[in-house]
Amino acid sequence: MGGAGGPEWLIREDAGRPVLIALYLRQALGIRSPDELPPLRGIPPRVNDRNEKAQALLERQWREFWALTVEPQAHPSPVPLDLVDGFGVYVALPTEGMDELRDAILPHAAEAVAFAEDVHARYSREAGSHSAYRAYASAIAEHERQVGRRAHSFELNVQVLPLAQRGVWWIGSLTIAVTDGLRGDIAAFDTAIHPIIAELA
Repeated sequence: MGGAGGPEWLIREDAGRPVLIALYLRQALGIRSPDELPPLRGIPPRVNDRNEKAQALLERQWREFWALTVEPQAHPSPVPLDLVDGFGVYVALPTEGMDELRDAILPHAAEAVAFAEDVHARYSREAGSHSAYRAYASAIAEHERQVGRRAHSFELNVQVLPLAQRGVWWIGSLTIAVTDGLRGDIAAFDTAIHPIIAELA
């Protein structure tokens, strides 16, 4: 997007099934990180009965899986990836170094996929009622008025998620998470997205 010959900006918005599944598994496994990102609504937290060493190992593997899921191009796996049974095409783990995580997530496959499909379908219905392009274009135009120049070229991925707390969080170098309720509130979303646009453009 952007004017011909001028700076280009590319914004992709989704409620991505792989991201939703990863966050569902985070809660189902009692993973704490990333600490700043709130939990999903309606998913009961797991009572953690693992020892400290087992929990630390699972958390480390989940963080690697999260990075691979959110921004796969920025976090290529040093070994081949393999799809995990029960998750369709949505969960692929490295063939080495993730055995504990693979074993831990298998019992949650059906519930995680059903949750992600439901949220994604709801997002798709609601996305039809607002223009993603218009929301970001107006924030970029306002930023350009404030700084007195064209916006720099940039790329941004937006994941619209049913998080328990309203807000916007960086979850990757080019990716933010925004609460679904905030995304549906035009005025509040416009205010919340401005600092993100200012940082990038």
